[in-house]
Amino acid sequence: MAEARRRTAVLISGRGSNLAALIEAAKAERYPAEIALVVSDNPDAGGLAHADAYGTPATVIDRRAFATKLDFDAELDDLLYANRIEIVCLAGFMRVLSPEFVTAWRDRILNIHPSLLPAFPGLRTHERALAAGVRVHGASVHFVRPEVDAGPIVAQGVVPILPEDTPDDLAARVLAVEHRLYPMALRLLAGGRVNVMGERVFINGERLAPEATLLSPSD
Repeated sequence: MAEARRRTAVLISGRGSNLAALIEAAKAERYPAEIALVVSDNPDAGGLAHADAYGTPATVIDRRAFATKLDFDAELDDLLYANRIEIVCLAGFMRVLSPEFVTAWRDRILNIHPSLLPAFPGLRTHERALAAGVRVHGASVHFVRPEVDAGPIVAQGVVPILPEDTPDDLAARVLAVEHRLYPMALRLLAGGRVNVMGERVFINGERLAPEATLLSPSD
């Protein structure tokens, strides 16, 4: 008998390109996660159309309808448990979750961030990388902690910075890596290959597992 796939919810606020990448990856027969639910805090999120196109259940919890962050998070928590969700993926989800929610779901929430953390947390990562003059940039998938863009790193993808790059050029190159990196990281977690010891991730017992790094959009 085939092992049950881990029921995964993807939280979005915007266009949902990483959501589409996760849903597409999960169509593979041997992929260990099932995208069982999409939740948007924005009723106008473009990513809801991706969920509809793939026939993935989706719902909106409008952030504007809640007086406090804790009220929103309690509604989200109830929804996730009602749908038997085991893993949560943040994919362009622009709301900071409360420490209480993050603690309750510790080591079961992944986020993707467009930089090589811990460098350039927060917004405008591509502009900041160019201004800093770094030679490489990329994306990171990490476990969520109460601090923004913090938490043990599961996987990273690296891209070069070229002399003629604009922020838009760099963003496009990083996004191409994100669409491969996030499905890979979810596959590792859902497949039972990720362990967190302290604040470090070990994959099959290895601290620096080669398969947790992508070196370019095409590697």
